[in-house]
Amino acid sequence: MLVGGLLVSTGLARGKKKHESSALSFVVVKETNGKPVRNASVVLHAIEDGKQSKGGYELKTDPEGKTSFEGVPYGKLRVQVLAPGYQTFGDDYIVNQPQQEIVIKLKPPQGQYSIYK
Repeated sequence: MLVGGLLVSTGLARGKKKHESSALSFVVVKETNGKPVRNASVVLHAIEDGKQSKGGYELKTDPEGKTSFEGVPYGKLRVQVLAPGYQTFGDDYIVNQPQQEIVIKLKPPQGQYSIYK
């Protein structure tokens, strides 16, 4: 389910052979109990020459915490996940298989510390 804007100039669609693409599936769950996180934003950006490319894709998780995207070219991919009430998640992955599942465990927010009491 694609929700966000699609930019034709993105590195996710540039310069890769057609047969070297992957169908990615994402499962977003709570770290504390493994329950799904619905309506989380999963943002995908290609990484080229060590830098995040402009543009990208935004997906939303369903009630089971799942979303997917087909046709992702092989290479490095930055995945960010945002959901209200959780720490923002971000990590880079290597896409190198025809099908890949990525499970993301969101952490609750950390307490804030202050020098003032």
